Amino acid sequence: MNFPANLCYTKDHEWILVEGDTATIGVTDFAQRELGDIVFIEIESQGKSLAQHEVFGTVEAVKTVSDLFMPMSGEVTEVNKGLDTHPECVNTDPYGAGWMIKVKMSNTSEVAGLMSAADYTALVGA
Repeated sequence: MNFPANLCYTKDHEWILVEGDTATIGVTDFAQRELGDIVFIEIESQGKSLAQHEVFGTVEAVKTVSDLFMPMSGEVTEVNKGLDTHPECVNTDPYGAGWMIKVKMSNTSEVAGLMSAADYTALVGA
């Protein structure tokens, strides 16, 4: 499995790319493998300010539906519209075309509570 060192991770299996006060968020390679074939993604939080750990959307696979959680507080400024027609991008390219949202962080200190790639690898036993 692939867990890029330049990203941060959560116990809920989201990855975060922090660039200044903006974060790009998606689900990890581990998460997409556990979910299986992803068939639908629903994210209706664009323009909303959400607190850390709040649900920002859902991902539906063939056999399950899972909530997506905010890794940090902030306003959802962009949703990956490509996932509307190609949700399988999360399976094939979770760290690229499969990104889900961009967030303007409201509390950058929350980044310190996220996991490194090594910590996340240990969590999932990869």
